[in-house]
Amino acid sequence: MSTARELILTRVRDALGDAGSADVAVPRAYRRQGTLEPAARIELLCERIGDYQAQVHRVGAGALAAAIGAALAGAGAARVCVPAGIPRAWLAEGFEFVTDAPLTLAQLDHLDGVLTGCTLAIAETGTIVLSGAPAEGRRAITLVPDLHVCVVGEEQVVETVPEAMAPLAALVRAQRRPITFISGPSATSDIELSRVEGVHGPRRLIVLVVNKELP
Repeated sequence: MSTARELILTRVRDALGDAGSADVAVPRAYRRQGTLEPAARIELLCERIGDYQAQVHRVGAGALAAAIGAALAGAGAARVCVPAGIPRAWLAEGFEFVTDAPLTLAQLDHLDGVLTGCTLAIAETGTIVLSGAPAEGRRAITLVPDLHVCVVGEEQVVETVPEAMAPLAALVRAQRRPITFISGPSATSDIELSRVEGVHGPRRLIVLVVNKELP
């Protein structure tokens, strides 16, 4: 094992050459900036989220609580975990919202779902990004419950992965935030390509994309 490790590291060092020095500029020829208009960027995000077999709905800010209620009711969720910093205006009537205090894993397992916000979303890959912000909570609450309802503001959507990296890197450097990328419900497959959902997280993901300019 030691010999193999040294061999691999030697090959990496040889391949990098002087590029391992902090003073050497690394060429970045890939596309780093999006070109889509805002409306097209949102359409792309919704399309890509749908490709992952997640539900996605576009709503106005004034209808958000009702949309959250409809999403939870449609999924049969009655008792729902929320992070401590969730906006109270999001909480629809008729549900039991349990604040993460923090809850134990057993307590989380007995809840029907979780409701969170997000840090940003990437249109090109249909990815939701969480960073442990007050409206997002710790990672465990979006791993254990079987349903995750996530609220994404249209102003939080970027087009490309490189566009997302700059603000996320700043959060990591300044606040040591844990970063989580979510592309659709949790799913995996075995060697025979039999798809299994819910192994590493919730089987159901519902994304509500909010336009704050609409009622």
